Amino acid sequence: MKARHKRFAIIGGGLAAIGIAATLVLNALDSNIAFFVSPSEVAEGKAPQGKIFRIGGFVKEGSIQRDNLTVSFVITDTAKDVKVAYTGILPDLFQEGKGAVAQGRILPDGSFKATEVLAKHDENYMPPEAQHAVDQVQKAQKSLKQ
Repeated sequence: MKARHKRFAIIGGGLAAIGIAATLVLNALDSNIAFFVSPSEVAEGKAPQGKIFRIGGFVKEGSIQRDNLTVSFVITDTAKDVKVAYTGILPDLFQEGKGAVAQGRILPDGSFKATEVLAKHDENYMPPEAQHAVDQVQKAQKSLKQ
């Protein structure tokens, strides 16, 4: 085999290895990405169907219902509500009227089955995505009133 052919074989093998590595990395990222969706977007049908995503806002007052380890509550962005069901232990800071983010899937009946629930970490914190969604809804409500 000539030196020229060896170089082409090495370059081809290197490009194939880089392509396989890039494919594996992109596949791993795709399976671990969870987009944020507000309750208003879920109500409008903009939630990804069959994929994991995050929904966030405030836990509606009086909406928490417990049945052993299964907890049902409502997440709201002050315009729309989404019922969430979660089986597991909730974070200590999870409370009614406070910010929360749930990760999971939307069910065919329109409710949300959470696999993870995150709560705020101090009295002023809200996840940036949730704060942005709430701000957008409040702006829309103000413009409708005017």
